[in-house]
Amino acid sequence: MAHDTLAPPPPRSRARGIGRVLIAVYAILALGATGRSVVEIIGKFDQASFAYTLSAVAAVVYIVATVALIAPGRVWYRIAWVTITFELIGVLTVGTLSLFLPELFAKASVWSWYGAGYLFIPLVLPVLGMLWLRRTR
Repeated sequence: MAHDTLAPPPPRSRARGIGRVLIAVYAILALGATGRSVVEIIGKFDQASFAYTLSAVAAVVYIVATVALIAPGRVWYRIAWVTITFELIGVLTVGTLSLFLPELFAKASVWSWYGAGYLFIPLVLPVLGMLWLRRTR
């Protein structure tokens, strides 16, 4: 019995408090972006392959970020940082390109115009995610 008290505590999940809301929003975006990209790629990929591929990339990022925010442990914590940082860079890059080089985007992607089609949630969410990760270090 004494041996059990010397064991390190199990890793804590970040899915507590306001983190649950953050994870829920990531999960909703993961579902939305996945559904959107599947429909776009299957039905009209030839119309705007670049934008629709970016939507698929966004979907994968949201899926991985959701899992990483839920899963406990240092490895998942790092994966969450990487995916959320990638997401912020992607939103800023695609948002800027869609404003200054609109010819690249025959159709909008999830991150076009900084996520305007999603109420700018793709722009705000990674910042909130980073703040949450820093808080739950």
